[in-house]
Amino acid sequence: MKVQSYWMDTAPRYEPRVRDWPGSVDVAIVGAGFTGLSAALALAARGAKVAVLEAGDRVASEASGRNGGHVNNGLAHDYGELAARVGVEQARAWYRAYDAAVDTVERIVREEAIDCGFARNGKLKLATRPHHYDALARSAERLVADGVDTDLELLDAARVRAEEICSGRFVGGLVYKRSAQMHMGRFANGLAAAVERNGGRILLNAEVERIERGGAGKPSLLRTSRGPVQAGQVLLASGAGRHGSYREFGWLRRRMVPVGSFIIATAPLGRERAQRLIARRRTCTTVANIHHYFRLTDDDRLILGGRAHFGVSSPKADARSAPILREGMLGIFPELADVAIDYCWGGVVDMTRDRLPQAGERDGVWYSTGYSGHGTQMSVHMGQVMAKLIAGEALDNPWGGRPWPAIPGHFGPPWFLPLVGAYYRAKDRFS
Repeated sequence: MKVQSYWMDTAPRYEPRVRDWPGSVDVAIVGAGFTGLSAALALAARGAKVAVLEAGDRVASEASGRNGGHVNNGLAHDYGELAARVGVEQARAWYRAYDAAVDTVERIVREEAIDCGFARNGKLKLATRPHHYDALARSAERLVADGVDTDLELLDAARVRAEEICSGRFVGGLVYKRSAQMHMGRFANGLAAAVERNGGRILLNAEVERIERGGAGKPSLLRTSRGPVQAGQVLLASGAGRHGSYREFGWLRRRMVPVGSFIIATAPLGRERAQRLIARRRTCTTVANIHHYFRLTDDDRLILGGRAHFGVSSPKADARSAPILREGMLGIFPELADVAIDYCWGGVVDMTRDRLPQAGERDGVWYSTGYSGHGTQMSVHMGQVMAKLIAGEALDNPWGGRPWPAIPGHFGPPWFLPLVGAYYRAKDRFS
């Protein structure tokens, strides 16, 4: 078993074509994940001189290349509960932002001819208990009644078993037909190549250690591990990961909790067996506080992820997750007991308190982050949005203008994660 991301292992390492160090740029982007690469593409296409500064040794080396491969629409919240809290108009706008995000990914894949297996097969949200199914039914009814999403289909247990998932575990499900999937490593490579085709630079092993803000229209100076670079504007397109000094990035890190999410990929199942398990090859997720998500790959592996434990990703923690996730997989598909696990890896989910992204400008530096487990599509979309804002367009920022207080007691490593895990396990057990 390889303790590394299937997406990164099965895509060639992207090697930037231009390696010389720029003295100054119009925009410096911190982080070569999907947010940073997408913003760089949009800005470079406008003619801006752009440099993407990546602390690691390859593009999409953090969350963008270490997720489950889903490109889903829909919110992390129950739409009805969110509408009751913030109002129908706001909840509808946020839901539609995720629809727009999937559209943005599809558009970039098409326009840049990125070979990443993008397929809009839909998402299936699966209920394991009758009251979970009732909640899905209420949610679908409310989404249709408010005119938010009419591309939904509620399935009972018989239809789930006959038409979708070869498993007797589920009592029903809800299909979101606008959702998609793709190969994350190949998409990242295609996005990076598009950045360079349009004149942008991608600079690896360039950890940003300090940002000296210019103020009053003067350029900022970014001190990096490879040397300084001046920038007219700066976009922070990174999360609460391990790179960057706490002094420089502490304001963001105190407002997000890095939660580990862990994933396994089986050996190839063969087309016939894979098709029998997930007939329509949708992305799938179960309804629970500690849930599983799964899908098939182009080479007919099953990829399944979840919160194997509450902690951060590391090689040791990732390997320890494999038997826990395998047990979860067999709870859904017992017939896979004879199948080997070829890959196990972990990634960091940057969770905000309200599980909604944050994007805007602070002290002369732009940022977009905190995607809270729904970042594949939203990060790409927000890269495009932030590029337009940086270019001076009058544009609605779906995640701007909201208060973002620090998380009480969170000043460094998230010591409280085991307590959070125990709380959610108890909720799942007794709900």
